[in-house]
Formats: sequence, C-alpha cells, structure tokens
Amino acid sequence: MIPRYSRPEMTSIWEPETRFQIWFEIEAHAMDALVELGVVPREAAKAVWERGGFDVARIDEIEREVKHDVIAFLTSLAEHVGEEARFVHQGMTSSDVLDTCLSVQLVRASDLIIADLDALLAAIKRRAFEHKMTPTMGRSHGIHAEPTTFGLKLAQAYAEFERCRARMVAAREEVATCAISGAVGTFANIDPRVEEHVAKAMGLKPEPVSTQVIPRDRHAMYFATLGVIASSVERLAVEIRHLQRTEVLEAEEYFSPGQKGSSAMPHKRNPVLTENLTGLARLVRGYTIPAMENVALWHERDISHSSVERMIGPDATVTLDFALVRLTGVIDKLLIYPERMRRNLDKMGGLIHSQRVLLALTQAGVSREDSYRLVQRNAMKVWDSDGQLQLLDLLKADPDVTAQLSDAQLEGLFDLGYHFKHVDTTFKRVFGE
Repeated sequence: MIPRYSRPEMTSIWEPETRFQIWFEIEAHAMDALVELGVVPREAAKAVWERGGFDVARIDEIEREVKHDVIAFLTSLAEHVGEEARFVHQGMTSSDVLDTCLSVQLVRASDLIIADLDALLAAIKRRAFEHKMTPTMGRSHGIHAEPTTFGLKLAQAYAEFERCRARMVAAREEVATCAISGAVGTFANIDPRVEEHVAKAMGLKPEPVSTQVIPRDRHAMYFATLGVIASSVERLAVEIRHLQRTEVLEAEEYFSPGQKGSSAMPHKRNPVLTENLTGLARLVRGYTIPAMENVALWHERDISHSSVERMIGPDATVTLDFALVRLTGVIDKLLIYPERMRRNLDKMGGLIHSQRVLLALTQAGVSREDSYRLVQRNAMKVWDSDGQLQLLDLLKADPDVTAQLSDAQLEGLFDLGYHFKHVDTTFKRVFGE
C-alpha cells in the first residue's frame, strides 16, 4: 500500500487511529450490554464513554514491552479512563475485538468498492449508448472475425461489472459478522446477548459459531471476490490496450496537454493507465491464495492468519479501489475512432462476410463441406493478397458459386448492417427497456 496507488477514502479505513477507534467502540458497546445484564456498574460504562481515549504512540510503546497489541490498547485506554477501566473487556478475548474490527473495516471497504463499481457502470453505460451502433471489427484469436459494434463491446463489460457488483454485495454480507464469544467461543464468561448488542451497534450480525475466531472461509470468499473483480478490470484494460496498438488504433487512452509518452521518443502515446491496471489486477489476485490458506486454522484458533490479514486487508482493498476509480477515468475519457474502425472492417477485402456466403450456399442446396470449400478457396486468395483482392469479386467470377447464387444475391450477403439487427435485443437484456 503506497501513496501512488492509494486513495485517502480507503486508506483511512486502515489507519491505526481508525482501528483503535473501532476497538474502543466495540469495548464500550460491550460494556453497555454488560450494564443491562448487571455485570458492570453503569458508572463504569459512562466513564469509558466520557473519558475513554487512546494514544497511538503510547500503545506502540506499551506493545514493545508486552508484545500484545490488544493488551497495549487496553492499558492505554485505562490510563485515560481511570479506576473504572477494570470493567473493560469483561469475559472477552482478543479475537473478539480483532475479528469484529476486521469485519467493520471490510464492510466499510466494501461500501467504497460498491460505490466505485456504480461509478464505473455509469461511465460504461454512457459510452455504450454513445457507440451503440458504431461498427467495429469483432476478433477471435486476435484475428478479424465478423462485425460487431463498439457499443456491444461495452455492453459486455457493463454486464460483467454488474455481476461483479452483485458478488461484492454478497461478499459484504458474508463478512459482516461479529464475534464476542470469549475464549474458544463458548460464551462461558460473557453472555451471548452482549454479542447481539455489539453486532447491532456496529452494523453487523452475530457469528453463529465463532470458536475463538470468525471462520476464515468468510474472508476467503471476500478476497476471492476482490480477485474476480480485479480480473474483470484487467479484461477491459487489455481490450483497450489492444485497440490502442498502432496497427489497430480504434480506441486510445486520453492524452492530456503536456503529457509525455516516452523519455526517448517524443511521438509516443502509450496505454500507460491500462497497463498499470493490468499490473494492479495481478496484485489483487495474488492476495486471494493467502486468504484461502488462512481457512485452515488449528483447533479453536491460532494466529497464522493474523500477519496475512494485516497486509492483505489494506493492500487488496486499497489497490482495487484505486484500480476501479482509474478504470472509470479511462472509460470516461476514452478516445474512440469510428473512421479507423471502418477502415479496419474494410481491410481484408470483405472476408468478414464469409460465413453469410457459406450459409447461403447451404440454403441453396450445396453440402456444408462443399460450401465451405468453395468459400475458403476464394477467401484464401484474398488473404494472400493482404486484402488487395475483394472476396465479392472472386465469388462472382467463380462459376461453382454463381451456379447457385446470383450477383445480386451475393451483393446482398455483404451488407454490414445485417450484423447489427439484434443490437437492440442485447441492449435490452443488459440495460433494460
């Protein structure tokens, strides 16, 4: 987590001040519940709320001696509260504080990521409708295949990120649990009603069975979801990178006034933002495996997961948040070149219409095998000419083809608009009526 790839809205969730403030709230809400249960005096809970505080530097100082972060926090808190602090943390264990805090942080991070996805979806939708019927080359294996529209390319991305949003909402729900169950999770020294009270106060739900920790399958699903979203970010970024290649140049990242593309070559306009997104996606995906390996803890608890989560929690959420906001900016300002798209459509001498001719020949009574052979032998001549020859001209000159299809029929098979007759259907499926 470095400033270059961070936004303050997300990094603030993971700062020590935020973490300790959440710890304080967990402890204070637990005391409120304990007051109602008659376990601690009301004055003690009131003192904690009124005088409770902490000092990050002091906590660090204490931890260097005691080698335990929660104890260091409680000691600092007691220095602010005074004698009533003896009632803090009654019946609780460190994981009650740590795990519930992590849940709060991941929920807050989720809310930012969901907002990021909403902004990205809005940008994609706007550009998709802008280029709903802009013809462009559809490619398979990187090779010209058949025509599509740039709007359909973006509609696919929209549908994919809608799925990402739904997964993120589900992951938020999955991880939003609270554990205040004490040592090994038996509630032996703390009433389950305390957990229910703290969960409600912190916007969580009680963990059904927490042993001494919240089960890490929840966290594994959460970070796996971040990894899937990162993969979708990369998919769209890679598409833009390919479209910006000089030989294609159908779309291009916005190049601002004064921007420089290369220290050596003044002419360069490089897809640096989408290349950056590709790299960031690799990082986020990399955090998914440690999260999955955290699931298998010893018995009721161990802390092999702790060091992992202290790193991947901030790093994965901060990185993905930054990537989504950057991708939104790329889409919002993306330079799109319909004329270059049209030139590329025409580049290979009409080969993109070969399937229509194949199908027309089969409809005229020719076997599929013979139809394929007739079209391919003409198509390969066009291919070898690098598009200098025209497939339509060669087909008109092929007696085996013209014995089945007239010139007028052949010309009708080369209509570009034919390929777009169901664009509205797809748009309605993706965006609704």
